Amino acid sequence: MTHEMWSRRIAALGQFRVDDPSAPVLGASDEHHLRTVLRARDGEEIVVTNGAGAWSIGVVTTAALVRVSDVYVDERGAETTLYLAPLKGDRSEWAIAKVTELGVSRIVPLLSQRVIVKMKGETGAKVVARWRRIAAEACAQSRRTYDVIIDEPARVADVATDVAVTDFGGSSSWHGVRAVAIGPEGGWAPGEWGDERRRLRLGTSVLRGETAGVAAATIIAFANGSWGFTLQGDDNG
Repeated sequence: MTHEMWSRRIAALGQFRVDDPSAPVLGASDEHHLRTVLRARDGEEIVVTNGAGAWSIGVVTTAALVRVSDVYVDERGAETTLYLAPLKGDRSEWAIAKVTELGVSRIVPLLSQRVIVKMKGETGAKVVARWRRIAAEACAQSRRTYDVIIDEPARVADVATDVAVTDFGGSSSWHGVRAVAIGPEGGWAPGEWGDERRRLRLGTSVLRGETAGVAAATIIAFANGSWGFTLQGDDNG
């Protein structure tokens, strides 16, 4: 992909999901959003993607959306997972948007002992649905072409043994970490995680849950080279 195409992708009016980027057709709600909310004019460009890496540029016309570029397929980055204990108010939603922008592949609502947000039955289903909508919107805003997966809630006992947890007494080495759990208000309950669990620290400050999620997502992106650069060993020595 050329720099010109990347610039067009960034400058586009918005990004929308379609079944087939080679013959893009917007759904009714997206069509309404494009023409009524965004007030798209003839000749304006948008990005269309299938959520599985494929994307193209479409131009708005009165009658239809017309593809005006080749179909490109983005390389899939490292698969990374954030287990996030649901937080009060809209703090979880803010965190979902930000960690999606930062490149997390999968987000799992974590039902640790000190979680106070109700996640059972219809209430829990509504929370998960809301997280999925926010992740989809953040993917569009940040021009991500692979969907972020929002799993159903999981309990600590069901978390795989290779998932690390954040802890003040943990290690500062995040090398190779692809999945990490972030605690709720009040932190982890005593003995909630087994002694064999890998523990990682997020510095010396006491972070709110949403800040810890963003910090962890950022460190994981660096640790896995997802952003394509490093803080050490640059070309200038």
